[in-house]
Amino acid sequence: MIEQAAEIIVVTDAQGQIQYVNPAFEAVTGYTRAEAIGQNPRLLKSGQQDAAYYRTLWQAICSGNTWQGRFVNRKKNGALYTEEATISPVRDAAGTIANYVAVKRDISADLNLQAQLSQARKMESVGRLAGGVAHDFNNILQAILGGTELVIGQTDSADPRCAELVEIQNAARRAADLTRQLLAFASKQTIAPRILDLNDTVEGMLKMLRRLIAENIELVWAPHAGLWPIRMDPSQVDQIMANLCVNARDAIDAIDGIGAIHIATGNVHVDELQAALRDGLQPGDYVVLTVSDTGCGMDKATLGNIFEPFYTTKATGKGTGLGLATVYGIVRQNQGCISVYSEPGHGTTFRIHLPRHSGADAAIEESPAQPAARGSETILLVEDDLTILNMSSRMLQELGYTVLAAGAPDVALRMAHEHTGTMHLLVTDIIMPGMNGRALAERLQARNAQLKCLFMSGYTASVISHQGVLEPGFHFMAKPFSRDELARKVREALET
Repeated sequence: MIEQAAEIIVVTDAQGQIQYVNPAFEAVTGYTRAEAIGQNPRLLKSGQQDAAYYRTLWQAICSGNTWQGRFVNRKKNGALYTEEATISPVRDAAGTIANYVAVKRDISADLNLQAQLSQARKMESVGRLAGGVAHDFNNILQAILGGTELVIGQTDSADPRCAELVEIQNAARRAADLTRQLLAFASKQTIAPRILDLNDTVEGMLKMLRRLIAENIELVWAPHAGLWPIRMDPSQVDQIMANLCVNARDAIDAIDGIGAIHIATGNVHVDELQAALRDGLQPGDYVVLTVSDTGCGMDKATLGNIFEPFYTTKATGKGTGLGLATVYGIVRQNQGCISVYSEPGHGTTFRIHLPRHSGADAAIEESPAQPAARGSETILLVEDDLTILNMSSRMLQELGYTVLAAGAPDVALRMAHEHTGTMHLLVTDIIMPGMNGRALAERLQARNAQLKCLFMSGYTASVISHQGVLEPGFHFMAKPFSRDELARKVREALET
């Protein structure tokens, strides 16, 4: 029975020398029975427990008591594992302790599952918080940003008030970025994925990345030839690269400001054994993005918290603590995996696995050319927030469009029915009382099949689309948006 047991059984003599181990011991530790017998259990010692821990254990069992606890031990191959152990004394006929028997179980997988569950709950809590405030907060920011932009356009640049307006605008943009980062961490941001060559996407960012880092930091780019395609929103690649490179810059600045950031790509096949060692990764083909630096590095305590929202080692005002949390959320939203290796004084390496995209549509999609910003078409604008309705209407009119502005879906239906000319585009909020934007679009397109649609919303991705991924041909604009973004999105919707 002991030979067949899944639990590890170890028997020692009174001095702690191993006399017997069962097959479960061999399977977990990697040591054979012949290698273990005659040795002391310190054979598995990892250094994770101090001398006082073992002293307490020995005092308990030498006194005839049973000891229960956990060890972080080291396998023969060097890998660490956690085991739960019960060690009991075994007495002979005279009542003298003759042996000790340890019944142990490897709980590493259980602990890993608990950690994943804890992280999932944490993400869900942050996501609920961000999602709960996103709509109202983004509507408020839209009014601030849009109104400020309109006034700046009417103010002489030499006017001292113009600089103050720009400061208000920048503060509102930072607030909008904070909301986007929270939603990205919780994997609730709306994305429009397309098939990418990661090399091309990263190369397109190199000029911007060089501006983010100091001149005395070398940026080394090593693309892999023949890189597999991935399916991802290119703006998310931008977010990942910007966050990792800014962190790398700060880590180098923490030493002497002189160093290098290395960016590389590669193809890799992950088998079942390798997948089991990486949190949440499935066996298959992956494109790997590696970003490493020669900065100050991190200790184990810091490494254990780097993906926590609002955790930061930077001085007050130097970071929100959402950069790496954002990267983590983006990678998980794209069914990928992120790992990090770092030691104090020896830099940091982030390695991101992104699933290879394969299939009939695996050809790389070219980025569309930038459309013209202005137009003369007729637009039906529907928005239940009157401040945003008036502001967006003014923006579109300044861009040359004829605008029919409606504050509710039923008003929009009536205006469409009464309008005698051609109506080219519907720009509508998605979540509105009485009728949502999609239902409104369907009713209007039933009358006018040529009507194009552009949806906008400040809500989180799960409200707008399936798992936050936009359907092909679905034109969407997240609030808050600028006049330039509105102009670009309108042309995209009209010309496709």
